[in-house]
Amino acid sequence: METFETHSLTETYALGRELAGRFGAGDCVALVGALGAGKTALVRGVALGLGLRDERMVSSPTFVLAQEYPADVPVYHLDLYRLADAPTELETLGLDEMLSDGVALVEWADRAGAALPRPHWRIDIEITGRRSRRFRLSRVD
Repeated sequence: METFETHSLTETYALGRELAGRFGAGDCVALVGALGAGKTALVRGVALGLGLRDERMVSSPTFVLAQEYPADVPVYHLDLYRLADAPTELETLGLDEMLSDGVALVEWADRAGAALPRPHWRIDIEITGRRSRRFRLSRVD
């Protein structure tokens, strides 16, 4: 497990860009943290690191459930917050197809239970101050 600290939104974006170098087509990244922890901000940085040209395209997909961002490696951004039966819904959303050519970043991934593919990456995000966050990156086998 690796731990990272950020103290601003800009630093969170930079961390996402740095972490993007570890992810490639077929990778699923589970994002777990409280409301307002910075999940979408980290996704924005990862998407930019994977070649997204316009950061304004990245927003929380809470109401649409999934968004695709055109990057060098396609980025699929999912949000399980509103799903009553997230494991079943992941299949309906087509997670397997997304992973065939892109990186899937899944917010509120703890709601998926064992439905996420293994292995996958997991990033736990902790709010440590008004603008400060702690990110713990691990591999789930």
